[in-house]
Amino acid sequence: MPVLTADARHTVTITLNGKVRTGTAHPRLLLSDFLRHELGAHGTRVGCEHGVCGACTVRIDGVAQRACLTLAVQADGRRIDTVEGLAHEGRMTALQEAFNRHHALQCGFCTAGILMSLSDYLERVPKPSEEEVRDMLSGHLCRCTGYAGIVRAVMDVTGQSTETPHV
Repeated sequence: MPVLTADARHTVTITLNGKVRTGTAHPRLLLSDFLRHELGAHGTRVGCEHGVCGACTVRIDGVAQRACLTLAVQADGRRIDTVEGLAHEGRMTALQEAFNRHHALQCGFCTAGILMSLSDYLERVPKPSEEEVRDMLSGHLCRCTGYAGIVRAVMDVTGQSTETPHV
């Protein structure tokens, strides 16, 4: 068995947004950094690097997870979906369009992680209550939106909107 050292690089192959991609990573390289710097998936943001803010959320084998709490070598052989993979053939998803309609983002730094968490959540809970949406969003820190637009967007995309969008 080879001896692993901190400066050794390992081949990591993942399926990134439906395409097989390969890069190399040191044993302690975070998945968030591997995605951004090795594979060029810049939509995955790095905020706190402690798993608190949620900006780095991606889907690993279909489940929303923090990329800053996962090592790149742990992702070897797995499917990773990032915000770049949400749109299909250049068309935004219904959730992305609802974010646009309801002004659910401002600076956009946290938006990618929130979209990834919500895409996972809405597959599991297709008609959440507003309280459930707010509870899910409590795992994300956003300093700009106050979450109101995000909640409106989710309620709209799930067919539960009672408000007209702000235009």
